[in-house]
Amino acid sequence: MVLKRRDFLKRSAIASAAMAFPTLTRHSFASEPIKVGALYSQTGGLSVAEKLLANGVLMAISEINATGGVLGRPVEVVVEDGASDPRTFSEKASKLVMRDRVSTVFGCHTSASRKAVLPIFERRDAMLFYQTHYEGFECSRNVIYSGAVPNQQLANYIPWIVEKLGKKKFFIVGSNYVYPREMAKVSKMLIEQAGAEWVADDYLELGHSEWSVTVNKIKESGADVVLSNVVGDSVISFYREYINQGMSHETVPICATVTSEIEIAAMGAEYAVGSYTSFPYFMSIDTPDNTSFIERFRAFVNDPRAVTYHSLEAAYFQVFLWKQAVEKMNDLSASAIREGVRGQSFQAPGGLVTIDADNLHCWLTPRIGRWGSNGQSEVVDAYPAPIKPLPYSAYGETEQSLFCTPAGLDSSRLSG
Repeated sequence: MVLKRRDFLKRSAIASAAMAFPTLTRHSFASEPIKVGALYSQTGGLSVAEKLLANGVLMAISEINATGGVLGRPVEVVVEDGASDPRTFSEKASKLVMRDRVSTVFGCHTSASRKAVLPIFERRDAMLFYQTHYEGFECSRNVIYSGAVPNQQLANYIPWIVEKLGKKKFFIVGSNYVYPREMAKVSKMLIEQAGAEWVADDYLELGHSEWSVTVNKIKESGADVVLSNVVGDSVISFYREYINQGMSHETVPICATVTSEIEIAAMGAEYAVGSYTSFPYFMSIDTPDNTSFIERFRAFVNDPRAVTYHSLEAAYFQVFLWKQAVEKMNDLSASAIREGVRGQSFQAPGGLVTIDADNLHCWLTPRIGRWGSNGQSEVVDAYPAPIKPLPYSAYGETEQSLFCTPAGLDSSRLSG
């Protein structure tokens, strides 16, 4: 179920929090509410995905309010609509930070919207919590990055494809903007290190739905695996065209960095059976924490078939990291949150997560999932523990040689 804006505002009220989670203790608050922002598209082409992310934030806040709030105060959410437009995101971010005077906003989904609002958060010294996996190449003191960066999706993935699947010739395909191109840059480096080769790459515009030419290129390239950084609705048309042209994931699998439970449900599971995705979180993770998370989320949105996925899980758990930072510092200012969140850990639905003290990105556990006929993944490979985020891995950043530190970005380290 997709909630309208008035429903978001209603859900953010304390009374509705208790109704959504009747088994939790009711609290009456004498103190003034703490205001935070939720800035996601609720209209436009990105609204389907972004409403789900907003639901993740609102669910976390409902749970927090139902168990005592933050510093003994209720949390009130000011919801704004980015309208799937970077300029609108910038305008709404200005409103939240300047007029509503919130020090923390949970929001944005694409790199374009994040880049559009970043100057506002940096100039006004407010904090943005950003949950989407992204291309890296950013080091801001005003953003907490709770989604995966390239080394957390690719450092395990490329060697696994070469060693376990026995694939040596990669065809890289992506949407034509910064995320797919930066992911391809990291991939090419890792492919060469693994003793394999990339035979070609191809990029089509966001929203592109005609994939016959690209699929023909893949057929003629001699590739034995496709690395897909395709995003959005284009994922659905790409996978369908791939199978409709007689390609098989058993022989030339698509190995993706974006395709999630959301896209699988939209395209039909039969088009993805035998393909792979690398994410830190899958809905199929079989733990009590994740089972409970799925059940609570379905109850919250009143949809027994609702699916969960990586960015949604990150949207949810980042709120608890914010809560812990505020309570550690007993201070709502951006400077206090920035320092308080460093090193904070939380047992998320997908496992332990920690905000890196150096770069404000999140330690996450790399996993690889193989899609089945039920629309869910089987986790076929997972790291034993979370790994350090390296947002500049495409430029040679390593754990022993950091580019992004508490002092900021050492731009002299960049090359290429």
